[in-house]
Amino acid sequence: MPIALTLNAGSSSLKFGVFEISDAPKEIAAGLVERIGGQPRIKADFGDLDGKIQRDLSAEEARDHKSALDTVLDLLRERITNLHAEAVGHRVVHGGPRYSEPMVVTPGVLGELRALSPFAPLHQPHNISGIEAALEAFPQALQVACFDTAFHRHQPKVNDEFALPREYYEKGVRRYGFHGLSYEYVSGELKSFAPLLCEGRVVIAHLGNGASMCGMLNGRSVVSTMGFTALDGLPMGTRTGQIDPGVIFYMVQQEGKTIDEVRDLFYKESGLLGISGLSNDMRTLEAAGTPEAKEAIDYFVFRCRRELGGLAAALGGLDALVFCGGIGENSRYIRSRICDGLDWIGIELDRERNEANERRINGTFSRTHVLVVPTNEEIVIARAAKKLLASA
Repeated sequence: MPIALTLNAGSSSLKFGVFEISDAPKEIAAGLVERIGGQPRIKADFGDLDGKIQRDLSAEEARDHKSALDTVLDLLRERITNLHAEAVGHRVVHGGPRYSEPMVVTPGVLGELRALSPFAPLHQPHNISGIEAALEAFPQALQVACFDTAFHRHQPKVNDEFALPREYYEKGVRRYGFHGLSYEYVSGELKSFAPLLCEGRVVIAHLGNGASMCGMLNGRSVVSTMGFTALDGLPMGTRTGQIDPGVIFYMVQQEGKTIDEVRDLFYKESGLLGISGLSNDMRTLEAAGTPEAKEAIDYFVFRCRRELGGLAAALGGLDALVFCGGIGENSRYIRSRICDGLDWIGIELDRERNEANERRINGTFSRTHVLVVPTNEEIVIARAAKKLLASA
């Protein structure tokens, strides 16, 4: 049977999926290698094939993304007879101003993606490493790049530019927006079960270790909380979110920090982890009950509410708020905190539905729909790989 492999390479992780693509893509295996280069661990679910696997890996099995992929492939070949991928789909964080749809990876495309590494220094190099490792492992397979920025490439220019000299816009210094694969999936689901609602003014809140919000009209992105990099907007697990650029000047000029030190602080030591001094995991913070953990949660909720108000203003109102991502899909408490007191924007939460984690969690008389839709970036990648394979 024709198989597509999907790879989603993060800074220290590698998510993977295996899809049968003779018809609509059907997932037959999925998993994750985490803490690559540290104390690595693999989790995998083979469904009816061989159940679930979870074990620690040796340092050699996942010292980098290439060795992690080798370990994944060894596991897949053990469990799936005659594994042969006809296509490999890759999540690529940054597609720059040019790439607004999935592309077959050619040497030229790969070169352009490398050139975009300064736009996403902590993500793009790992995405490229995943592509290079897959090219070596499956030299005959069609390699497909799917871009997190692509979903936002048709935003109005006023939502796409910064107040900088015009030359910088031409150089690619723009508001790109990210989490596009997640937004594409959720908007597609919304169009399937609520097509009229999808045509309206919708905000999707992708809340997880990485977090952002996207405002849509008629299923298309018109405004996003993330900007030039995946650092902007909402506070995240270890990332600052929105911050005055003057803080950078202060740290460099007054504290003597290097740009690399500031970058690492903003990306790896801030957000929920930085404020709480405890963890980047919302579940840990909710259970901790310490003043610092409460402060981190309060700040996260405040920023979500503030950004939601701004997005609603940009859309001219709000017809639906949709939660997705690890926090959005699972934290009843955070959803409740975000929606509390938002009757001015038409939101009335049904506490029982929210606690039951139902799809629709708004009250009967709420003017604005509030939904929970689990996201699935891997199926979006698999669909793109199948489509480009068919046209190759």
